[in-house]
Amino acid sequence: MENNQNTNQNLNPNPAMSKTQYAYEFLRSKILDGVYVPGQRIVIDQLAKELGTSTIPIREAIRNLESDGLIQYKPYSGAIVSVINETEYVEVLSVIAILEGYATSLSARHITVQNLEELQQLNKLMAEALNNFEFETISHYNRKFHAIIFEKCGNTFLIDQIGQAQQRLDRLRRSIFTIVPQRARQSIEEHDTILNLIKDNAPLHEIEEVVRNHRINTLIAFQNRKAIK
Repeated sequence: MENNQNTNQNLNPNPAMSKTQYAYEFLRSKILDGVYVPGQRIVIDQLAKELGTSTIPIREAIRNLESDGLIQYKPYSGAIVSVINETEYVEVLSVIAILEGYATSLSARHITVQNLEELQQLNKLMAEALNNFEFETISHYNRKFHAIIFEKCGNTFLIDQIGQAQQRLDRLRRSIFTIVPQRARQSIEEHDTILNLIKDNAPLHEIEEVVRNHRINTLIAFQNRKAIK
């Protein structure tokens, strides 16, 4: 029988957070920040000791992360960090490239000066997060950047389709920047290009193409990541 007693001090810094929730957030951040890599085994007893808790909250957290698609069970290995389905990832990101490119072309003439200032600030925050190697934070600002733009497109069905595609992508791997860190700086530079095109009232087909290629560049970086290592 597994011993769930643990004499270590509970390391949860937030008393209002349950042990399961703390274990969930701890594991999730390790996975999304790339500390725990795809295929890595999750050693439950070791984690329980590290977090100063029993194995029960760890197991519950792992079940929740399995539902999120971040952890999977393999015979003879137990819980491991989910391995990316490369084919599905490429397919979904390709669709997002087309949808966001079109949505941005519809939105471009509706972006206000205030919107542009907010977008520029988000890009600066991405650069600051990159300097601190905070890849999940970069991803947060990145998706907020794009959402502010395409939500101005006036087509609710298109917005819903982008959201659904993004959710599917998240189940495969939430942050591309933990997989291809060098893509973050390139992405920030491309954001500046997109903002300049919008600000200068560039032809809509040009804006659509640049945004589509922006996403395709991420796809290419993902496909070439093994050659870069």
